[in-house]
Order: sequence, then C-alpha cells, then structure tokens
Amino acid sequence: MDSLSKVQRSAQMARIRSKDTIPEVEIRKLIHGMGFRFRLHRRDLPGTPDLAFISRRKVIFVHGCFWHVHDGCKNAILPKSNVEFWQKKLSANHARDVRNLNLLHECGWDVLTIWECELADLECIRRKIKDFLVK
Repeated sequence: MDSLSKVQRSAQMARIRSKDTIPEVEIRKLIHGMGFRFRLHRRDLPGTPDLAFISRRKVIFVHGCFWHVHDGCKNAILPKSNVEFWQKKLSANHARDVRNLNLLHECGWDVLTIWECELADLECIRRKIKDFLVK
C-alpha cells in the first residue's frame, strides 16, 4: 500500500531526472578535475552514455542502484507497492543496459559503469576512472 495519494506519487515521480543527476554531476566534476575532457549524452552511441571520451573510444555510465538493478546493493530494493509493475520496469531496464553494453562492445567501445553507491569512496572511484581512461 502506497503512503502517498496518486497525485502526490505522480508529482514525486515526475521530479526524478534521467540525466544531470547529482551522482552524474559529481562524477563529471571529479573527472574534469583530473584533467580529462568528455562529451555528454552522445545520442549516436547505444544507450546514450553519460560521458563519452571519443578519441579514447571509452564511455562511462553513472547508474542509480535502484533504476539499473545493482546486484547485491542495499539500494536496489523492490518497492512494496505495485510490485508487478516495478518488476517488469526494472527487468526491462536491466535488459536494455545489457543490450546497450553488448552493442558498445561490438562497436569497439570500452565501457565503465559507476554505481551510485560507489560514490561513498571518491578516492577509489578516482583510481578506477584513471585506470580505465589511461590503459
């Protein structure tokens, strides 16, 4: 049972953004501070990656743990109301992510996925990004 009315729930869900989210902006600032330059949301690439490093043929996705079903994460918990809808929605999101990842690999792109929960340790993320972009 939802604790909000349909109107309140609709208004709350309408405020959720698909790009320029707080984790995404935080990662952008981190990478820009490391001296790397990138393009945002390239629509010509499968999955419209959050960050694209064209000359390096590398892309980074910044995924929310809930929306992209981060396996084993405490933030990827299925809501208690409207369970059937959420199962279908989240499994479709996951299937789309896998499909886009495969398409990017087939086109010769390297992909790094950063999960929202990983932002708790920025130094670890910094090393991970540097290793990904420099290798």
